[in-house]
Amino acid sequence: MEIALAATGIVAALLLGATVGFVSRAHFANQAISSAQEKSARIVAEARTQQKELILAAKDEKMKLQREAEDEARAKRAELSGLESRLIARDEQLDMRSDMLEQRDRKLLDRERELETSRTELARAQMEHVAALERVSSMSAEEAKAELLVAVREEADRDAVRLSKSIERAAREEAEERAREIVITTMQRIAADHTAEHTVSTVHLPNDEMKGRIIGREGRNIRALEQATGVDLIIDDTPETVVISAFDPVRREVARIALTKLMQDGRIHPGRIEEVVAKARAEVDLVMRQAGEQAIYDAGVPGLPSEIVKLLGRLKYRTSYGQNVLVHSVETSRLAAIIAAEMGADVQVAKVGGLLHDIGKAIDHETEGPHAQIGAQIAARHNLSPKVVNAIAAHHQEVEYGSTEAPIVQVADAISASRPGARGESVETYIRRLEDLQAIAESFEGVEKSFAVQAGREVRILVRPEQIDDVTATRLARDVVKKIEASLTYPGQIKVTVIRETRAVEYAK
Repeated sequence: MEIALAATGIVAALLLGATVGFVSRAHFANQAISSAQEKSARIVAEARTQQKELILAAKDEKMKLQREAEDEARAKRAELSGLESRLIARDEQLDMRSDMLEQRDRKLLDRERELETSRTELARAQMEHVAALERVSSMSAEEAKAELLVAVREEADRDAVRLSKSIERAAREEAEERAREIVITTMQRIAADHTAEHTVSTVHLPNDEMKGRIIGREGRNIRALEQATGVDLIIDDTPETVVISAFDPVRREVARIALTKLMQDGRIHPGRIEEVVAKARAEVDLVMRQAGEQAIYDAGVPGLPSEIVKLLGRLKYRTSYGQNVLVHSVETSRLAAIIAAEMGADVQVAKVGGLLHDIGKAIDHETEGPHAQIGAQIAARHNLSPKVVNAIAAHHQEVEYGSTEAPIVQVADAISASRPGARGESVETYIRRLEDLQAIAESFEGVEKSFAVQAGREVRILVRPEQIDDVTATRLARDVVKKIEASLTYPGQIKVTVIRETRAVEYAK
């Protein structure tokens, strides 16, 4: 019985649980359906709101585009209206101009008719005049014309002869003077590239151990040598080389000779250095005097004072723009003598002035002032001719010419200094000139390659045969020459060679 009751309770409990579960499930399902319906209603409401907003935005955009289109249309209409107005105005102007041209044409036609009438009347009057002259002179017009032509021809021949004689006489009087003036002016304008003066000398050592001996203990030997000679000794990492630096070339030469003798003797100490330097200075003085005497002999100017001879010899060790000043002075003296003889001037004054025009460079490292002024002071101190003093002072036009010989010395100086090969040229300038030559040649169309050879005295140009023919090659050479003449400054002349080569190559297989 109890079991039956327990089973009945269990069944009842199960039925009650099932009923409660079903009711709970139905309740939850109803809630889910209600939530879904609310959500869908909310989504529909939001969609409708967005649809309305999009419709309004589209309407606004449509209105905006319509306004912009209307504005653009109005602007186009205004622009077209302006163009139409300008075209109408231009048509009116063209109509007015056409009317003016028609009026001008009518006036020109009327003028031409008037001129034709005047020409006809003039021809008639001329014929009447000729007929009257024939009646008065009892000669026909052809006969009178022939007689007049004969008279005019004879008079013209006499005038031509007189004029030709006058021109010939004037040409003879002016030709020689004009030719000399042109030559002198041309010589004065000659210019050349220069290089800087040498301010160092190099002494080669037998080995690098000699450097230590030259320097000495705590540098006493090198200090004694520099003090005795007045130069700077540069001893660096350059193997077996000592560099002597000084602006005075005589001091450099004394130091070079002294250092060479010290290395040969082997005894290098301060006492020995002073003794060797004194001997080297005496040796250089002797060499300078001999060089001065030789220069006076070569120039043909005897009788100069001994101090001037010594100063002239100092120029043996002086260079100017790479040119030895003593050689330049002798050459200037000879050139001045030739020019003076041609111009009828004093040959002896020109010789002396040309030889001594750079004498001031012998001591310009020791004396203030330009070398022309220093040289003039030296010449005046030794009572040389005033013409010689003026020629020395004026050869750079720092003072006025005082005689005919002064410009002659200046011209001779310019010829000697600037003739091709007289002065040296730095490596940088030389390389730049070769590069400029090649660049000018390669700037022309059809040029394949160019080579500057013979120290820049010739340019060889290789051209492309398919672009440059034989006639064009000749013209190319002429064009390159013209461009070189217009662009570069160079001594002497430059030869331009254009090479056109055609090769036919085949291979045997």
